[in-house]
Amino acid sequence: MTLTYTDLIDVDLGKLGTAVSDWKKTVDNLKRLSESARTGLQAKSDAAQWAGVNATVTREFIAKTAKEIADLHTEANSVYQVLDDGHTELVSLQKQITNAVHKDASNLGVRVEDIGGGKVRCFFQHIRGDSDERTQEQLDARQELENRINDILSHAAEIDDSVARALAKSHGNDAHNAGHSAYESLNDAEAERAVELARKGDEMSDAELRELNRLLRFNSREKDGEFATQFYQGLGGPEKTLQFYAEMSVDGTGADATKTRLDEVRDLQKVMGYTLANATDPDHKYHLSDDWNTQFRRLGTQEIGWERGQMSKPFGYQVLGGLLRYGNYDARFLTPIAEHITQLHKEDPYRFLMNKPAGSPDGYGFNPSGKLGSGNDPLNSVLEALGHSPEASEKFFTQPPTAYNEDGTVKKGGDVGFKSYLDLFTDKDFEWTIDTNDSNVMADADKSQKALTFGPEALGHALESATTGRPYDSDDTGTAIKHTEARAHLVHDIVDKFGNDPELLRHNENGDLDSEETGPLYAMRGSLGDITAEYMGDFQRAMYEEDPNSELFPTFGAAAELDTGHTARFLGAVGQDPDAYASITTAQQAYTSDVVHHVINGHSDSTASLDGRVGAAVTPGATIAGIMSDARADAIYDYHTASDKEFNEAAADKQKWVNRILGMGIEKAGERVPVLGAPLEWASEDIQESIMKSIEQDTVDDAQREAGNMYANGRDASLDSARSAVDLALVNNQDINPATAEDLRRAARTAAGLGHESGAQWNSESDGS
Repeated sequence: MTLTYTDLIDVDLGKLGTAVSDWKKTVDNLKRLSESARTGLQAKSDAAQWAGVNATVTREFIAKTAKEIADLHTEANSVYQVLDDGHTELVSLQKQITNAVHKDASNLGVRVEDIGGGKVRCFFQHIRGDSDERTQEQLDARQELENRINDILSHAAEIDDSVARALAKSHGNDAHNAGHSAYESLNDAEAERAVELARKGDEMSDAELRELNRLLRFNSREKDGEFATQFYQGLGGPEKTLQFYAEMSVDGTGADATKTRLDEVRDLQKVMGYTLANATDPDHKYHLSDDWNTQFRRLGTQEIGWERGQMSKPFGYQVLGGLLRYGNYDARFLTPIAEHITQLHKEDPYRFLMNKPAGSPDGYGFNPSGKLGSGNDPLNSVLEALGHSPEASEKFFTQPPTAYNEDGTVKKGGDVGFKSYLDLFTDKDFEWTIDTNDSNVMADADKSQKALTFGPEALGHALESATTGRPYDSDDTGTAIKHTEARAHLVHDIVDKFGNDPELLRHNENGDLDSEETGPLYAMRGSLGDITAEYMGDFQRAMYEEDPNSELFPTFGAAAELDTGHTARFLGAVGQDPDAYASITTAQQAYTSDVVHHVINGHSDSTASLDGRVGAAVTPGATIAGIMSDARADAIYDYHTASDKEFNEAAADKQKWVNRILGMGIEKAGERVPVLGAPLEWASEDIQESIMKSIEQDTVDDAQREAGNMYANGRDASLDSARSAVDLALVNNQDINPATAEDLRRAARTAAGLGHESGAQWNSESDGS
């Protein structure tokens, strides 16, 4: 019977707590009785001089009795440990669901309905006179709440099932024989069940695979790594792990696989990846030995089979790559594997593609998710792994490469033939592969071109992770992560690399500019836009060569010290991508608002006029806005790679950059000159509204283009943005009179107009248009 929402929220767990206490007393009493039987009854029996029948029957009876008492203690302790852990987890889950319902749902105006089957439905209650219209933010919040409650219920059901199963195995259903399966924790029982299911391989039913996924999902990220380590050890080692995952991924992506099976195998890919990341972290109390890393590298170039007489066998790295795509891996585990795979690819880009299956439509193979390839080329997989593993990606891109032999052992004194992996991947001769199983791909230019973007996009994810200290797809808006010297220097190198060779990022789809070929790395521009947003202080500094010790335009941690010319060309190339444009524009306006806030409301010893200082604060951001306007026009009218609609829609999910940039300013506030009033966190929504308006304004139609009035709307948007920044800064300042406030707005608008014109012209001249 499925545990329901009503069951969890209404159950009196105090009774279970009492049962836990009773079992603890039973364990203690049986421990004393068992010790007494061992040191008393058993010891005396062993020392006695038995004769006749007593020498066999009585001695054996006493020994059996002592053993049975010890077994009773073992069984009671197993019951106690399982109940104790189950009670602790259920209490926590009950508290979470209670808070979700009575606090979060209430605040949102949502009602929670039990729809059975361990699921709930959340819906807005109708209020008389209410239009029932909801904002997208409200709808998203409702869906997040529903998903969260259902996840809690699923976790509680897993605990309930695991406890019941462990108790049954501990008892053994034999009233005359104590001592069966013994567990020191609920974890032990859950890991045992997970391994038991996994050993069935592709013989698992859909329901059993779903159960395995649930066990892994709710236990894979425990801080001490116990469950994760027990699970992988239970599989039997690195090769057995690869055989199991290969068997399951092929089973789930085959032509005869059902949609349900594919979904479950996709889930298995994720949860096995998260579990492996946990199990291979050397800092956890429980973790796999370093030999697992050594063996994975050795197996990487070897064929892995899982069936007798199997003809087509994948290489180890093709299989392992599917798991590595999910999870935040420790650098000591992932970086050596990433280096080995990259060096193998450099030596022969097609060594892992010679045995790939062919079929139509495309099968996802060892990457059931289907994201960025079929999983045949492990380079794409390991770059995606680095994108989720910031520590590993930082070391991969910033430390000198280590040479590896084909078997994954370190090549002592070996020369890899390049200075850094950034240099290697941005070399014009570096060969990216087409990672797809579609048999028609070579005959379809669009499919072929799309497949060639998988590697560069994954490279962008890896660089984003390395430079920001966060997984590339993290939505975390909590404490900002300060830029280390290594990360900042990497950003410097990235900007120099693409600022010097912006054609690497060019995307030209039409025939208007026949002389300009599409570059191999344009698919990574979205990530480069995120990197720019993260380092907006450094980019604004670069516009007018701000002093490295500037307090007006602070960096967040170590400074990247960007070259002005390279920065402008970099921005012009990256800003042609709608997603990158939106990230950069959002971060630029949020950062400029913060700077203006500090100029108007902060203390300064400067003798320069306030209006002059406000103008100087606005100009770098406005210059970047001008570059973005020109880049947007280039993408739409010269290269035909995007539309105004795509640029506007890309801005919808960039609120996170407003929060992150303002978070950096708040974090930095203690190190800067104190300001009057609260930090700008209260202004987040107002800034985002201004940004959306600005991005929608930054358009140009054919008539304006023909008339040479390319940037009128973008310039107007920049002026409005500057005025809004001043207005926000003035909200909490009652010392500035209306006339002065108007002068400040005028100074900001004037500086913004000049800055925007300068940036647009700058970019136009640099790209030759």
